[in-house]
Amino acid sequence: MTSRQRIKEIFAGRAADRPGFWLGEPHRDTWPILLEATGLPDQESLRQKLGDDVRWISPQWDSYKHPQGKPMFDPRRKSRNLSAEGAFGDCEDPREVDRFDWPDPDYLDFCATIEKLSSAGDVYRLSGFWCDFFHLTADFFGMENYFLKMFTHPEVVKAVTGHIVDFYLEANRRFFAQAGDLVDGFFFGNDFGTQLDLLISPRLFEEFVFPYFARLTRQGHAHGYQVVLHSCGSIYKVIPQLIDLGVDALHPLQAKAANMDAATLARQFKGKVAFLGGIDTQDLLVNGAPEEVRADVRRVKDLLGPCLVVSPSHECILPNVSAANVQAMADEARRTQGSP
Repeated sequence: MTSRQRIKEIFAGRAADRPGFWLGEPHRDTWPILLEATGLPDQESLRQKLGDDVRWISPQWDSYKHPQGKPMFDPRRKSRNLSAEGAFGDCEDPREVDRFDWPDPDYLDFCATIEKLSSAGDVYRLSGFWCDFFHLTADFFGMENYFLKMFTHPEVVKAVTGHIVDFYLEANRRFFAQAGDLVDGFFFGNDFGTQLDLLISPRLFEEFVFPYFARLTRQGHAHGYQVVLHSCGSIYKVIPQLIDLGVDALHPLQAKAANMDAATLARQFKGKVAFLGGIDTQDLLVNGAPEEVRADVRRVKDLLGPCLVVSPSHECILPNVSAANVQAMADEARRTQGSP
């Protein structure tokens, strides 16, 4: 079974020859450490050595070519602080939102992404725009303003969210038309949770998140793609709704967040959704020995398999994770029952 076939089966809710494995997207400072430790020349060589089944190739970060160099979205935040006021921090009129300089999809150029997809090999390809509308809307207001305006000026919040999602839908429409079956899974991300709970209540999700989320998942399925959601944090309370809205696989299963441990997820959701992630990056991969990593991979496989792709509980492995632990995670992920 090829990597591409394996992951398609897993995300379709069917057992494959073994669970899958995805290294994730290590931090740029981590790659030199991993390559030096393994003596390999480049990232793709390391992925092949580890038996990585997945490649994430998104047009999000290099396809917007504004003639004046403008970014795709410019929230105009006053600082990098999450609560720093953005362009609509004091906005009270949706018409002001409509007049904003929103991105123009005519400036999109997918040539580089299509080339990468075409040369990816027989692996499962995650792609599509990142569609981080929850994050971006927060940036346009400042996070505290965003949450407050859900109560004080809900139509302004919906206007901003609508413009962001409308752009992403059109961008995806154009990209998917060119990419076709070079893409296997529509992978997009919005961090809905903290270490302890959701950032907003389930009721607010129903009004301010799910209607837009549903449009994106429907678009992915309409193009024949499986839908994979990235959300850090504890999203336990809304996983049933996410499944109902069409998510085929959940990522990254932040193992130390409340109710996101493998045992709880297996008890509540096994057989209803596939799992991608689950190997703790907060403690285990940083501080554990390789044998401890192997043991935890076996535990997670026993709990969440067979519809599981083993991967770090955050895709961006930091430089404090050793190459030995990465190797142990990959080796145990690929190990089949009865093999040495």
